[in-house]
Amino acid sequence: MNTNTLNISETIQAYFSDTPVSYTPYGSGHINDTFLIIADNSRYILQHMNKLVFPSPEKVMENILGVTEHIKKKCSAAGKNATRCTLNPISTLDGSILYTDSNGQPWRMFEFTESTISKDAVESPEDFYNCAEAFGNFQLLLSDYPAHLLHETIADFHNTPKRYENLMRAVEKDVCGRLKDVRADVEFAQQREAFCHILEDAHKSGKLPLRVTHNDTKLNNILFDKDSGKAICVIDLDTVMPGYSVTDFGDSIRYGANTAAEDETDLSKVSLDLELFEVYAKGFIKGCNGSLEDAELDLLPIGAMMMTLECGMRFLTDHLEGDVYFKIHRPDHNIQRARNQFALFADMERKLPQMKKIINNLK
Repeated sequence: MNTNTLNISETIQAYFSDTPVSYTPYGSGHINDTFLIIADNSRYILQHMNKLVFPSPEKVMENILGVTEHIKKKCSAAGKNATRCTLNPISTLDGSILYTDSNGQPWRMFEFTESTISKDAVESPEDFYNCAEAFGNFQLLLSDYPAHLLHETIADFHNTPKRYENLMRAVEKDVCGRLKDVRADVEFAQQREAFCHILEDAHKSGKLPLRVTHNDTKLNNILFDKDSGKAICVIDLDTVMPGYSVTDFGDSIRYGANTAAEDETDLSKVSLDLELFEVYAKGFIKGCNGSLEDAELDLLPIGAMMMTLECGMRFLTDHLEGDVYFKIHRPDHNIQRARNQFALFADMERKLPQMKKIINNLK
């Protein structure tokens, strides 16, 4: 939404009555409109939530409030500074965790976590390890949180069989007439339909428990202490939902252990870096600190493969549907992304025995 049309001043009054307040746009996020608020020499983050992505913002905030309060209690009991262990939502003057302005647009506010930095890209194996340990610790802190109490704010977000069905519907409709040029890519997915069901079947059989999952396990969703460089908390909790620990692990591997950029068109450059896979696995398992079951550990490589295949299918689906979901920066961008992910998945298929051996040695 154009920031000129947002009711920023009205919203600020919902949080601060007579306090002089200044604000500036903040960050580089593509989903929500974010502003840095300064009031009484204190800083806050104010966000307008994107209702197109999150049609039930109140459910998003209920999830966030539940998990942040749980994390703070755990950190406080461990003698840690609870306010730096997670996000800290701020209520409006009337005690609401979410403000809806006169245009019906939702807003929320958090304390600004001082003396921290975020990183947009993995620059070293140490960065990747720290990312892994932080997301593993996130699993540990929420390992006793009843995941079934969370709202599913984006239905079937990582339900790979559903993503496969979506792809097949896009193939059948072929609304843009693009199918003729991507038949080999569609066949790649069709040949792996059975694979798509592994995690869902494992859950149904009781082998894969439902967990609180972050669902966007990228490095830039971690805050690091500016002085020590240590990861202090996981942020961007909008997609926190019930899910599987192995998919949180897998999404990090998908983007962080690929030897090429996600949209690299020279597929000879695309492969799984086993050394980075091991680095991340070490950090994640250490962060989880025994909270994962043996069956979950065994399925970590499958989680990496599943997120890669799923992402490839989503890119392919969007290409067939006319590039309506993912932003593109050039013609055929989504099919290039899809082929990149399929190439990475194919390399993972070849390296699955090595991935399993790495996990077994870390258990």
